[in-house]
Amino acid sequence: MAVTENNILNRLYFVAGIMFVFALAVVFKLFSIQFIQGDQYRDLAEKLTVKTIEIPANRGNVYSADGSLLATSIPKYDIRIDAVQSKQITFNKYINSLSDSLSKYTGKAPGFHRKSISEARSNKNRYFLLARNISYSDYIRLRNFPLLKLGAIKGGLIVEQTTRREHPMGGIAERTIGYERKDANGNVTRPGIDGAFGEKYLQGVNGERLKQKIGNGQWKPIYDSNQIEPQDGYDVYTTIDVNIQDIAHHSLLGQLEKYKAEHGCAVVMDVKTGEVKAISNLGRNKKGTYYERLNYAVGESHEPGSTFKVMALMAALEDKVIDTSSIVDTKKGVKRFYGRNIHDSHRGGYGEISAARALEVSSNIGLATIIDEHYSDKPNKFINRIKEWHLDEPLGVSIIGEGKPVIPEPGHDLWSKNALPSMAYGYNLRLTPLQVLAFYNSIANDGELVRPRFIKAVKEFDYEIETFDKEVIKPKICTAKTLGEIKEILKNIVVRGTGSRLYSKNFSMAGKTGTARTEYWMEDWEENPRYISSFAGYFPAENPKYSCIVVIHKPSTDVGFYGADVSGPVFKRIAQKIYTDTPLVEAIETLEFVNERVENNFESYYDIAQKYKTIMPNLVGMPAMDAIALLENMQVKVKVKLSGSGTVKAQSINKNIKLKSNQIVVLEAS
Repeated sequence: MAVTENNILNRLYFVAGIMFVFALAVVFKLFSIQFIQGDQYRDLAEKLTVKTIEIPANRGNVYSADGSLLATSIPKYDIRIDAVQSKQITFNKYINSLSDSLSKYTGKAPGFHRKSISEARSNKNRYFLLARNISYSDYIRLRNFPLLKLGAIKGGLIVEQTTRREHPMGGIAERTIGYERKDANGNVTRPGIDGAFGEKYLQGVNGERLKQKIGNGQWKPIYDSNQIEPQDGYDVYTTIDVNIQDIAHHSLLGQLEKYKAEHGCAVVMDVKTGEVKAISNLGRNKKGTYYERLNYAVGESHEPGSTFKVMALMAALEDKVIDTSSIVDTKKGVKRFYGRNIHDSHRGGYGEISAARALEVSSNIGLATIIDEHYSDKPNKFINRIKEWHLDEPLGVSIIGEGKPVIPEPGHDLWSKNALPSMAYGYNLRLTPLQVLAFYNSIANDGELVRPRFIKAVKEFDYEIETFDKEVIKPKICTAKTLGEIKEILKNIVVRGTGSRLYSKNFSMAGKTGTARTEYWMEDWEENPRYISSFAGYFPAENPKYSCIVVIHKPSTDVGFYGADVSGPVFKRIAQKIYTDTPLVEAIETLEFVNERVENNFESYYDIAQKYKTIMPNLVGMPAMDAIALLENMQVKVKVKLSGSGTVKAQSINKNIKLKSNQIVVLEAS
């Protein structure tokens, strides 16, 4: 019996010893966690439940030369509620009034909101969405709703801000101004000015904010304010003139649609400063409509065709191997060079003509003969002259993605015996439209070659951070004699040469037409010929103010393809719109005149405005601008669909319907 009791007692001592050792181990581990490894575990726990997120700064605005807004970052807000955060007594007090307020905002019944928020509280949803992607004014309105106005701690309000890039001018010059583009991997690129100046000026400095994990992969902000406030980017003021931009855009668009062309571009530049006043790049999509697809003017290198003949003749004049009166034999429109025939577009040829006339009529044979006869034994002399004008180098403009010129020389893959005569009329080399324009601009600018410029200044509010002045690439491209001769020829091209159909006795222009075959190496070219039509020059011909280039790719040959027919009219329309729509003071005989159409439009507008205050009027047939003004005065929001000829063709709300305040009316007009 005693032995049994001793065994039991020993076992109890053994178990008690083990438990005591285990207790010591637990105490040691707790001590270690609390005092030795505590910081490590606390950091790990915090990383799993709390993280710092980056708050993107608002990008700076992009403005036109006159201060019109071209691109801006619009703040957008998501409003959520931590349905568990508020005390039950507080939740019960405000849930009905919150539901009523949300009902007025969304149009849904108060019961719907009361039920959904109550269910969120029952389900312990700490990240319940109330409104997504709303404006700043709506954000201010919602955060003052019952319960939400108590803030994050007492009311559970969660506010998340994002920004969206908007272009008030729509698609006009969008590619040059720039926009955000994401690839399949989520990588963001920004073309245009937004990309060129984004990192240094526009993007600003991002802020920071703490977020807490609340389950199911969701995170909510911990506080109602940021740890580090983001700093907005600087504003960039461009050289773009919104009026000239609008003229260039619509002039190009109309011609692309008429000729069913693949794509095209138009650039207008200030002669003296090199400031780009307008740049339009339009490409056709699968539906046949045009939009700012790629920056063709800056990035697309191609064979310029006849616009390069100006450079070729200038080289010969500057090297004094000919003068403008030198006679060149263009044969009967066909001449063989090194086993290959060169043709002129004029059937039967021009015979023997002067060098100046060869450029006026754009004779391929004439220019090829001049350059081949005087440079075939010393081609580097011609190439070096071209290089002196920096035509073999990119312009170094601020826009990302400038195309590289190609000027072959002996030893180059493109060089052959036919290289030189081909280059004389714009083949076997590559230039971008902007590079061609810069050279023509130097002719208009008394020989001074300036770098095209897109930016005037960078500002923070009204304080100038940096200004961008004119940059001279080459002070003088040639002698005054050569410059004077080439200016006279360019003027005569419009008066009596290939551009004569553009001539106007009321307005002077100077420039060169261009028609180049493209993709001519493809087997189907004979059955389906493709061309690049262009016109480069400046206006007015005397004392030029603006230079301009228009390039249109692959116009329908059923309609036309010559530069004078396709691109020239765009050039003329831009020039006339800029200078002749508003008559000069000296040209006005009297200001006391009555335009019957204007008077009738005003009387119609006045009668409708007096009659209708809250009732929708019949606006069909009324000038679009008058209709917009009328509806806005009635406190109605207006949206316009662009189609038609400037008058209202349809309205979304029928006449005599009572209007509500801030109602949206859609008008179909030009």
